[in-house]
Amino acid sequence: MIVIPAVDIRDGKVVRLFRGDFSKETVYSNDPVKTALKWQSEGAKRLHVVDLDGALEGKLKNLNWVRKITASVDIPVEVGGGIRTDSELRTIVNAGASYAILGTKACEDEEFLKKAVDRYGEKIMVSLDIRDGYLQTKGWVNPTDIKAVDFAERIKKIGVKTVEYTDISRDGTLQGPGFENILKFLKEVEIDMIVSGGISSIADLRILKEYDRKEIIGVIVGRALYDSKIILKEANRVCSQKE
Repeated sequence: MIVIPAVDIRDGKVVRLFRGDFSKETVYSNDPVKTALKWQSEGAKRLHVVDLDGALEGKLKNLNWVRKITASVDIPVEVGGGIRTDSELRTIVNAGASYAILGTKACEDEEFLKKAVDRYGEKIMVSLDIRDGYLQTKGWVNPTDIKAVDFAERIKKIGVKTVEYTDISRDGTLQGPGFENILKFLKEVEIDMIVSGGISSIADLRILKEYDRKEIIGVIVGRALYDSKIILKEANRVCSQKE
């Protein structure tokens, strides 16, 4: 299990939202590249970069920042937010992203997802943005009637290897992730998972680690790192410990 610092970009700034609410934003930096380099220097093994404007507007808005980040760091970068067409997906891959995260488009067009997986294989990850067991799309503002577990089963059959599981109600709250919901999900769907939303402390990471579930391959940490409630070096140590 690896720790993946989040670099969420809105209007060219590094921000964190509270429960995905665009009106509840905290700005942490005016330079996403400096932020990315900071996390790399402190031991990050991968970065999670999200174009928040893109997620909300449905098209890539912070592509230049993505390109600058991938050109500046030596670690893999996963990128999501606003990837809704073949052209945009190709652009993100060509921009240096090691992984492309599909969310809204994957939910709305499974044929598009299948073609993406056929073309790019394990470079494609799918974001499951969940509230009360159901997916939300379009920057988390659009509720759907799609059950997360049902959707995960379908995309697993398509060939998706990894999902990013975000509990929207926990994201940015520092209240800890929904541990019970994570375990319930994994009982129903066996698929590699990167956990996101609410990670608040080293204790949260220890709990996830102690579950000893091979499917939990990573955890995205945002606000807790930016507020220094988690120190990345210590987090890496905890998550890499052998049982």
